[in-house]
Amino acid sequence: MQTTTRCYRIDRHQISYVKFIIEAYDHVAVLSTLDRHEALVLVAIAPGCEHLFEEIVTTLATELELVAVDKPASPTVGM
Repeated sequence: MQTTTRCYRIDRHQISYVKFIIEAYDHVAVLSTLDRHEALVLVAIAPGCEHLFEEIVTTLATELELVAVDKPASPTVGM
């Protein structure tokens, strides 16, 4: 089994909130900021947790803008 990764663009003021919510579900997913100015985040989803992660994202999307985007060619974590 392999970790699934997805990239999202969110309001940069909401990055910490989204990270807190996603990581509150132990062993489901981990969020990393790719570009804090562009508000790009990368989420690594644990194998077998994709369905639960989709439910979390669907619920978050009702509260704030959460847009799936293509992964950048060369991510620069924390930039």
